[in-house]
Amino acid sequence: MRAIGLDVGGTSVRAGVVDEHGSILDTARAGTPSGEEALEDAITGVIDELRNRHEDVVGVGLAVAGFIANDRRTVMFAPHLAWRNAPVADRIAKRVGLPVTLEHDANAAAVGEHRFGAARGAKVAALVAIGTGIGAGLLLDGELYRGANGVAPELGHLTVVPDGRACPCGKYGCWERYCSGTALAATAIELLARYPGTSTILSRDIALDPGALTGRRVAGAARDGDPIAQRAVAELAKWLGEGLALVADVFDPEIVVIAGGVSESAPLFLDEAREHYAAAITGGRHRPLARIRTAQLGDDAALVGAAALALEARAV
Repeated sequence: MRAIGLDVGGTSVRAGVVDEHGSILDTARAGTPSGEEALEDAITGVIDELRNRHEDVVGVGLAVAGFIANDRRTVMFAPHLAWRNAPVADRIAKRVGLPVTLEHDANAAAVGEHRFGAARGAKVAALVAIGTGIGAGLLLDGELYRGANGVAPELGHLTVVPDGRACPCGKYGCWERYCSGTALAATAIELLARYPGTSTILSRDIALDPGALTGRRVAGAARDGDPIAQRAVAELAKWLGEGLALVADVFDPEIVVIAGGVSESAPLFLDEAREHYAAAITGGRHRPLARIRTAQLGDDAALVGAAALALEARAV
């Protein structure tokens, strides 16, 4: 059997035909429109495009960056998409004539990695997707844990620094304000102000365009030996380890998968993050420590996971 999985993000709608082994057989893509109806047009457009080439598709899985109701039919809120309390799964199913499952994108990515990637076979697995912010998914005995209202686990908004950096969620000191691509750039800017004249690469970048500094650019400068960039990456490693220790104290996973755009730079920080994690976890010397690995499926994890959920729903 085959299903179409879609990763619906703020910039693009990525779709793929996926078989029961997690292999992507074909892909299609569209830009993400700003309006609700236009967004659903874009989604049905890529589905129709793929179905025209693959007649044996039996279902559709949507992975969405937003709050999904427990019925897995409704998008309650998506910060970068037009939907608000919208019955998205039923609308798309009616338009394409196929059963549709709906899932949070980090949850879908966790399923993809659990079924076919780095967390394959693990009883308790957590996925931490580090990009602009932090998304997360948790599987207990292979099943997604969504909480009472379908929005768990919001690990990126654990408070790690009381009265720390302001977060768009309205709180202060959230984990993602210290451990994300956005945080990496913010830390570098703070360090540049504190230690003027120390950096060559980043100082030049800011002089040319003060608004151009990104987490990706900081990581690149760290690879090139810039001392401020390397210090900013070390700060990210520290906060990744501290945050993972909190996660492990609560959920005790056997594996944590690090996904998202920042994971591409994992060789710069992951070993150091593991050391911070081992030092910060409660009773670290007297308990097994979770394995911490990067995602094997990369950017396709949510797409593959959404398709896997659609196939599993079909099999029930």
